[in-house]
Amino acid sequence: MSEATQARLRPLADSSTSAVVAGFIAMLTGYTSSLVLMFQAGQAAGLSDGQISSWIWALSVGMGLCCIGLSLRYRAPVMIAWSTPGAALLISSLPGVPYAEAIGAYILCSALIVLCGLTGSFDRLMRRIPASIAAALLAGVLFKIGLEICGAAEQQPTLVIAMLLAYLLGKRLLPRYAVLAALLVGCALAGLFGLLDFSDFELQLATPEWTTPAFSWAAAISIGIPLFVVAMASQNLPGMSVLRANGYHQVPASSLLNITGLASILLAPFGSHGIHLAALSAAICAGPEAHEDPSKRYTAAVWCGVFYVIAGIFGATLAALFSALPKALILSVAALALFASIIGGLTQAMSEPQEREAALITFLVTASGMTLLSIGAAFWGLVAGLLTLFILNWRKA
Repeated sequence: MSEATQARLRPLADSSTSAVVAGFIAMLTGYTSSLVLMFQAGQAAGLSDGQISSWIWALSVGMGLCCIGLSLRYRAPVMIAWSTPGAALLISSLPGVPYAEAIGAYILCSALIVLCGLTGSFDRLMRRIPASIAAALLAGVLFKIGLEICGAAEQQPTLVIAMLLAYLLGKRLLPRYAVLAALLVGCALAGLFGLLDFSDFELQLATPEWTTPAFSWAAAISIGIPLFVVAMASQNLPGMSVLRANGYHQVPASSLLNITGLASILLAPFGSHGIHLAALSAAICAGPEAHEDPSKRYTAAVWCGVFYVIAGIFGATLAALFSALPKALILSVAALALFASIIGGLTQAMSEPQEREAALITFLVTASGMTLLSIGAAFWGLVAGLLTLFILNWRKA
């Protein structure tokens, strides 16, 4: 990566069709995985349509600009996403809290993340995690998404099987465009079967709405602190592990926390509950399906950022757009795009004989999707793996 870092920046020349497709699929996966959670949280809290639209606008523009800027800066596929566990947390914690105080809690959460970046504690933690554990964590995060293709096949067997066959033929004939082939076949069949419903689609521009922050202990304890813990354990930690597992060791974790944290503070008054490192969409852009040359995969993240910004501008229409696509298509194309990353993660996880048990436990706990104390499986998988590694190798020479 060092030679690539020194080379002249040429994002358009470095781009490829597969990178553009990977960026689009990463954007699509990011929105469809949890956009509905924000609508649910906003409606439960009594937010207006304008406030919810502003919330989506703030997250989308922030994610897009950070994806573009950080990927160009570090010549690596740095992917940024909102906190899906955080959005789920807000469904229960946002109602009953004045919106201005919730905004203040968002700012507190982001300030704590910046503090972690400034002290360098996150960088030190990442250097202590063995590569096999990081790879197992990555494989576990992605494995559950990969399994979704089986559930999708139960819903729409013809559609999913055709997409899988298109992917396999693509891998045989044109490996770089296998995912694109599956996506095109899926869209064509969805249209043929009448599964595309654009009846509720209407093009509207999002309008940002400012909310002056207010601060309270109640909001800090019920929203701010839990959001911080969830963001660090379920977003930033696995997101950085994805970059490390794919060989992008030159990217400083602390700088990423500082920039995303500051961006989150600036965007909080418009409704953003925080943007952080991504794991799932990062794997799509950091894997070999995005580009055969690892030094040029940063372009996939740049394209994803462009799509984020475009989607954010039309944030008021996002729900209708994604609801027009059949769920089976979205789940299948996301799973197919992650096949190579899952293979790579499992291969690296089992490469060290003395660390295989720890890597296996990390994978199993992470893939389980368990939630304990409102913290996701990625954190507990890492804890279980490191504890196993400590027990098995304690006092060994």
